[in-house]
Amino acid sequence: MNASPNGEVLLEISGLSKSFGAIQVLHEVGLVLRAGEIHALLGENGAGKSTLIKTVTGVQGRDAGTVRLCGQDIAPRTTEEAVAAGLATVYQEVNLLPNLSVAQNLFLGRQPTRFGIVQGGVMRKRASALLREFGLDIDPGRPLGSYSVAVQHICAIARAVDLSARVLILDEPTASLDAHEVEVLLGVMRDLAARGLAILFVTHFLDQVYAVCDRITVLRNGRLVGERETAALPRMELIHMMLGRALEHSVSTRDAGRPRGDCIGAFRDMSRRGSIDPFDLDLHRGEVVGLAGLLGSGRTETVRLVFGADKADSGTAQLDGKSTRLHSPRDALRQRIGYCPEERKTEGIVAELTVRENIILALQARRGLWRPIPRREQDAIARRFIKALDIRPPDPERPIGLLSGGNQQKALLARWLATEPRILILDEPTRGIDVGAHAEIIQLIRRLCEDGLALLVVSSELDEIVTYADRVLVLRDRKQVASLEGESVTVSSILAAIASDDVAPKEQAAKEQVAREEVA
Repeated sequence: MNASPNGEVLLEISGLSKSFGAIQVLHEVGLVLRAGEIHALLGENGAGKSTLIKTVTGVQGRDAGTVRLCGQDIAPRTTEEAVAAGLATVYQEVNLLPNLSVAQNLFLGRQPTRFGIVQGGVMRKRASALLREFGLDIDPGRPLGSYSVAVQHICAIARAVDLSARVLILDEPTASLDAHEVEVLLGVMRDLAARGLAILFVTHFLDQVYAVCDRITVLRNGRLVGERETAALPRMELIHMMLGRALEHSVSTRDAGRPRGDCIGAFRDMSRRGSIDPFDLDLHRGEVVGLAGLLGSGRTETVRLVFGADKADSGTAQLDGKSTRLHSPRDALRQRIGYCPEERKTEGIVAELTVRENIILALQARRGLWRPIPRREQDAIARRFIKALDIRPPDPERPIGLLSGGNQQKALLARWLATEPRILILDEPTRGIDVGAHAEIIQLIRRLCEDGLALLVVSSELDEIVTYADRVLVLRDRKQVASLEGESVTVSSILAAIASDDVAPKEQAAKEQVAREEVA
C-alpha cells in the first residue's frame, strides 16, 4: 500500500447530488482522494458509481455539491476541461482509435509539427520514451489495435498521465483482461501511485481491491455507505456494506431432500479467456441450480457459454450423455435450451412488436424463415401462455413495450416455454419488477421445476435464491469458488463463500515486471 492517511488531498468531493427527473441517483455523496493512493469505489448495480464519475468529469451536470481538485473548485463542462484541470478517466472500453498507430494515439491533438507538418519520427521517439516509463517496449508505429487489450489500456493511461493528470479514474479497466494481463495493469497502477498520482479504481473484483487499494469507498442506492481502510476491513463486512443486508442464517423453504432426476446437461472445463475461468456444471431434470456472486463475478458469462451466446475457448458439453456443440444460440435452440437474459429491454423484448409476436419469436427462429407459424397457431400459443402466466392486460395484440416490467418478463418466459425447453436459463428473472409479479415469477420457477425442467438461475437476491435452489454455485472474480446443496444452501454460507479470502498472495513487483514484458 502506498498512501499516508495524511497525504496531500488531490480530489475532494462533497455533497454531490444528481437526479434524472423524479429519480435521484446520487444523494449528497462525498469522497476524498489523496496523493499516492489507490482508492477503490465499490457498489452493486444502481449504486451510483458511473453517475458519480460522469458528474465529476463533466459528462453530466451535477445538481448540488462541490468538487475540489488540488485545492481549487472545478466544474468541468466536458471531459476535455476535466483533463485540462488534471483529472483523467480511462474506461473499460478504451476510448482510443485502434486504426491509428500507438504514437498517433498517444499524441492525438498535440502532434509535434514543424512548419505545419507532423514530425512522425519525433513523435515515435517520444512515444517510445513515454511507454518505457510504463514498462512497455513496443513499436509505436504499429496500429494500436494490433496489440492486446492490456497494452491498449496502458497506452490510454500513459496518454492521460502525459496530459498532466494528477488524478486518474480507472473505470473497470480489468474487466476484459485475463489473469496474466491483470497482473500487468495492477503493477502499472502501483508504479503510478508510487510516483504520487491519485487513482480512483472502480471494479467488481475484490481480490484486486485487496491486492492494490489503500482505502475503499462504498456506495449503495446512490448513497455513501462508508469509507474504510482496506487493511482494516474484513471481506465479509465489505460485502455487507455493498449488499446492505445482515448476514443472519437464512432457512430455505424448498424441499431439501427432494431427489434429483436424470442428468440432462454436463459441461466440463468450460472457459472463455478474459471472461470466465474453467468450470464444471451438471444440470438435472427437475432441479434448480442457482448462480450467486457479486456483480462482475462471472455469473452472466457462465450462462452465456452454456447457451452458446459466447463461444468457449475450452471445454466439452454433453446433453443426455451425448457430446454436442453449442457454438451459437441457434445450436442451443436446436437442443431445446432457452435463455431469458438479464437486460430485458435491450436483449429480450422487441418493444415495437406485439405480445403475440414476442411470444412466438424463439419458436419461429427454431423452425426457420421458410416454415412460418400459421397465424391461427400463433394466436393459440399466445392465448395459452397469456392465460397460464396471467399476463396483463390479456391482449395478445398489444405492443409489449406498453406492458409493465413484470408482465414483460412473463411474456419472455412464455417465449421460451413455447419452445418446450428441457433446460431453461433465467438471468435475474425478478429484477426491476413489482412485488406482485416478483412472487408470481418465484411460484412459476417452483412449478417448472416440479414439471421436470432443468433450471439454471442467476440472481443477486440471495434471500430469494435460497428459497428455490437445490444447489448454488458461488462465483467470485470469474471463478467458481464453492458448490452448496441441501441444508448448506443459506444466505450466510453463500456470503461466506463470496467473502472467503483464500486467494493467492499479492503479486510481487518482479513477477509483475516479467508479466509486463511478456504482454508487450
